[in-house]
Amino acid sequence: GGIGLDTSKELLKRDLKNLVILDRIKNPAAIAELKALNPKVCVTFYPYDVTVPIAETTKLLKTIFGQLKTIDVLINGAGILDDHQIERTIAVNYTGLVNTTTAIMEFWDKRKCGPGGIICNIGSVTGFNAIYQVPVYSGTKAAVVNFTSSLAKLAPITGVTAYTVNPGITRTTLVQKFNSWLDVEPQVAKKLLAHPTQPPLACAENFVKAIELNQNGALWKLDLGTLEAIKWCKHWDSGI
Repeated sequence: GGIGLDTSKELLKRDLKNLVILDRIKNPAAIAELKALNPKVCVTFYPYDVTVPIAETTKLLKTIFGQLKTIDVLINGAGILDDHQIERTIAVNYTGLVNTTTAIMEFWDKRKCGPGGIICNIGSVTGFNAIYQVPVYSGTKAAVVNFTSSLAKLAPITGVTAYTVNPGITRTTLVQKFNSWLDVEPQVAKKLLAHPTQPPLACAENFVKAIELNQNGALWKLDLGTLEAIKWCKHWDSGI
């Protein structure tokens, strides 16, 4: 749903061979709609919860790779926004993303004779500057930015490149109503939506542009219908 569904529709306008969708919730109507958009593309669905152990993810990926042989791009897009659910927010938004990425390295890492691949992680503008009333959610998105930047720097070793797409406030069900941490601001959703936002389609169009640009280490901001590369300021370097 939301950005994910609209982005899938935009992808199907391109010359794809396969589109594999992994989601916790099965939506046959949406899958049928996607299949009808471009009959030349093989659209398949697998049930998947990103909070499962890495071993389960690896088992599912083994099945998918066994059928398709080659997968070029992994888009990690699962996310929730509810600072009452602290453990689950971290599990879905960050741990699940890390575990799914770790699992696919088994098939992509050039040190294991893999072909390499491309990781596209969905972050958020809150990964740059937090919505301070939802520090748990914002913290997970900052972690996604940092993790992905590390993946990009590891590309010469692994053969796997990575970048983030970071949407601004987009009019999806995710932001219509959500809980702030310790209820510090019960009206946070209402106040947030009083400011300019973007529709999911505008975000999806720029999302696919970022995929096509395919720049390792890029930090893309997708806000108010625009696509902008963010330059991250370095304040410290490990030196190694």
